[in-house]
Amino acid sequence: MPNAIRTLRVELGARAYPIYIGGGVLGDGELWGRHLQGGPGQGGAGKRAALITNGTVGGLYGAAVRGALPGGVEVSEIELPEGEQYKTLETAAGIFDQLLASGCDRGTTLIALGGGVVGDVAGFAAACYLRGVRFIQAPTTLLAQVDSSVGGKTGVNHPLGKNMIGAFHQPAAVLIDTDTLRSLPPREYAAGVAEIIKYGLIRDAAFYRWLREHAEPLQAREDAAVAEAIERSCANKAAVVAADELEGGLRAILNFGHTFGHAIETAQGYGKWLHGEAVAAGMALAMRLSARLGNIDDGEADQLSDLLRRFNLPAEPPPEMGAAEFLELMRRDKKAADGRIRCVLLEDIGQAALREVRDTDIAALFT
Repeated sequence: MPNAIRTLRVELGARAYPIYIGGGVLGDGELWGRHLQGGPGQGGAGKRAALITNGTVGGLYGAAVRGALPGGVEVSEIELPEGEQYKTLETAAGIFDQLLASGCDRGTTLIALGGGVVGDVAGFAAACYLRGVRFIQAPTTLLAQVDSSVGGKTGVNHPLGKNMIGAFHQPAAVLIDTDTLRSLPPREYAAGVAEIIKYGLIRDAAFYRWLREHAEPLQAREDAAVAEAIERSCANKAAVVAADELEGGLRAILNFGHTFGHAIETAQGYGKWLHGEAVAAGMALAMRLSARLGNIDDGEADQLSDLLRRFNLPAEPPPEMGAAEFLELMRRDKKAADGRIRCVLLEDIGQAALREVRDTDIAALFT
């Protein structure tokens, strides 16, 4: 049984949902039973669930989830191939095939057990299957726990751009089991820290100071530091999502570093750089651009680069990528407008805004 569960809530009216954070959460049968309910008009507890995971995560945690589900729930299991390169329409179509073959109906709850790729693809399938079915996020990587599992953004990649095909579809609940981080490779753990740092930079200066002061215990995965970092990250994201669910304005700040980062992922091939690694380098570039435009001091940009390196995260883009390639790819970004590049910049530590930027200012970063 879990202990010391921290609970947050994403306030979205009828679509509001809880986030549970703690050790052993995946084995909490009461939580699963609470959220495995039928859809609107179905009534009662849902009798069907589809557990969507990959081979590695399923082998580690699938039995715990299956054992915690209420008795009488019929479970279909769908195993996805592993890696960002499989975050595609073809993978989503495979989920649809198996859901249909298993006779899953609108009372079925999809369970996304895994990292960001599993969560994004399974959530996208939930948004599309029968025009929308219930799903629960059970993220097992730090990056997914603090970012992709919260907020209802689901989708797949396209060869010409990351996350270009998708839908907003909020989960019924997010179950964050911090015990899963013990099996996470160091590189993937560090990738999650990049997104944690982002929250401090864009809207929580006090949290950014806390991160700089607690870098060592967070790097060592000390339970108290990890739980605190996850809770504060999720609280920041929940507040932004509640204010702007469909990214009409404020929510764009969550993409700090991502315009540069997505360009890196697209150019390198999905999976060569982890998403958090690309975001780390992207944040360093966005900080330098913010300094170039006079919003922050050069010293603050250098300070971020130093913090990233403490977590073994890249503070520089791939050396073979130059200004021309970044400009071409950034024009394809979802935030671009009429061919003009827009990206999130800092106006101060803890304050961010979406701004249109000139090609010459971006190019100057690479000279």
